[in-house]
Amino acid sequence: MKRCADNPCGWPCGGYWTLTDPSRPRRLFFALWPDEDTRRRLVRLGVFATHNKGKPVAAQNLHITLAFVGAVDSTMGECVRAQAAHTRFTAFSLRISRLGYFSRSRVLWAGPIACPPALASLVEDLNACLQPCGYQPERRPFRPHLTLVRKAVPAKPLPEPEPVHWLVENFCLVESKTHPQGVHYEVLRTYPSTVTDGSALD
Repeated sequence: MKRCADNPCGWPCGGYWTLTDPSRPRRLFFALWPDEDTRRRLVRLGVFATHNKGKPVAAQNLHITLAFVGAVDSTMGECVRAQAAHTRFTAFSLRISRLGYFSRSRVLWAGPIACPPALASLVEDLNACLQPCGYQPERRPFRPHLTLVRKAVPAKPLPEPEPVHWLVENFCLVESKTHPQGVHYEVLRTYPSTVTDGSALD
């Protein structure tokens, strides 16, 4: 996927940075952002697997990270915001049907059994689009998952969940903000799918 990597970084001046404090670094990432109905069903998955033993992730914070950019200045922030708009992807259905547990960090997560080709292609194209900004993709294979519960005490063995079907029609640029009350995520921009595949609606 060299289409975007070959595109010069001619991102526009202005944008959300110029409206606030352009000198303050911002912690950014790109993610799949569930709709409200999908969020409610994902929250129920966490309750189902832990019987309320643990610290559930706030419903409004549930997401699947596509690319973690990290703390950036206004120049790189404007670049990734603009370059991501060149990403092309087809709307697709994501089937969340697997639960897992990271024992060291005590995190309960959910995800698909395998990464669907449409999602893998989206991540590959997004990574290519961001590289002219200085972004370096992770070398580890992309494994989509959502963190559901922290400090979790899951049932053993983990139960088989009722699948959550999620129609993915866009992805988002998100800022992570840390407050005394905890982490808050703010969606800065939404990028819609560029191609509609009727089969995704089946």
